[in-house]
Amino acid sequence: MRRCIPFVISCIAAIAAGTAAADVTVFVNVNVLPMSAERVIAQQTVIVRDGVIATIGNVDEVPVPEEARVVDGTDRFLVPGLAEMHAHVPPAGSSELERDFALFVANGVTTVRGMLGHPSHLRLREELLEGRIPGPRLITSGPSLNGRSVSGAADGARQVREQHAAGYDFIKIHPGLDDAEFAAIAATANELGIPFAGHVPVSVGLGNALQAGMASIDHLDGYMAALMPPKFDASGGYGGFFDVLLAGDVDADRIASLAEATAAAGTWTVPTETLVEQVINDVPVSELRSRTEMQYVPAATVDRWVDAKQRQLRERGFSAEVAAQAIRIRRSLIHALHAAGAGILLGSDAPQIFNVPGFSLHRELELMVAAGLTPFEALRAGTVNAAQFLGLRTGVVETGYEADLVMLDSNPLEAISSTRRVHGVMVRGRWYSGADIEALLGRFRRVDSD
Repeated sequence: MRRCIPFVISCIAAIAAGTAAADVTVFVNVNVLPMSAERVIAQQTVIVRDGVIATIGNVDEVPVPEEARVVDGTDRFLVPGLAEMHAHVPPAGSSELERDFALFVANGVTTVRGMLGHPSHLRLREELLEGRIPGPRLITSGPSLNGRSVSGAADGARQVREQHAAGYDFIKIHPGLDDAEFAAIAATANELGIPFAGHVPVSVGLGNALQAGMASIDHLDGYMAALMPPKFDASGGYGGFFDVLLAGDVDADRIASLAEATAAAGTWTVPTETLVEQVINDVPVSELRSRTEMQYVPAATVDRWVDAKQRQLRERGFSAEVAAQAIRIRRSLIHALHAAGAGILLGSDAPQIFNVPGFSLHRELELMVAAGLTPFEALRAGTVNAAQFLGLRTGVVETGYEADLVMLDSNPLEAISSTRRVHGVMVRGRWYSGADIEALLGRFRRVDSD
């Protein structure tokens, strides 16, 4: 499995204004899920010093430093912080930015990969790094390269060079690029060593995208068209929202070979399954609107999300049967990709339709399990896998690793829904208790939701 170049990025987040940083924090008598292996190490003391996990050992054997802040971990579970590998981060100065970052951290999301870049994100990333503004660590793309922003192959190559020189972490690919433009972008990115990721342009197709060395393909974009029988147009024809309208014609017997090709190419996938399923499934909009997390979203935004789903349900050629088949195919793809050894990364595409930052990542975990992954395998997509992909020293609970941690009230290896039971969050060594998190959430709760 190909590993992307490391992104030398970290940040010290300071979300709750009233929380004072401590150089040493100790979790006492906690159950540790290291995530480097599927096991629970019971009754441990974990010492975090200057943002790094310094010591892990039996509670009866590891002394607690006198200067430490002590957190009681009895009957609780310490896991690595989660990574949201497909997010749309607002520009710096946006009224939405503080809320989105707060919701991420409150849900145990300590790393965010921004997939809709903006020039202000470069400074934002540094301000996060220096602890001057709140938020999780940020991995940022440049502004997307697409059919409207790129004018020919030479222009595509030029923009890649400019984004690389500016210091963006990777290149974002959006639809609309032609073959020559995509080839020039890919070749230039590979030459410079900057990853490129995102959508598969229709004219390019999945096979060419894999051959070109895309770092990640998001939304399983291009897979449905690639499953079409040879007698159909290579692009699959008009498929609607992520080609779900093609579901009735795909050759499901080709899923395994596509998964193997993805693994062989070293390309990772970010399914964003919760985004797709919420748009096309048969869950009533009234139920989606009434979800608990919607209280943190402006009412006008929720109304727009409802309208988007209703438009999808009315689209010509769409039906409940087509939607159900598309969901079955996508879940089969996820399971096959994992079985073939292709890397899967956890991402929900927040804040998009019904995906509230942080909350949606727990729903994505549950859908990964519904697709056939075990809770442990699903969790690795947002911890170990994400850290490997990004080149970060996070993603596990082991000495020497950065202290991005979440304390849960129950064991997520037994029930993946336990990731929702956040007792507290540590971001780069700074601890936010349940009371801190509740105060944080309270700042963004809509008055009309009470």
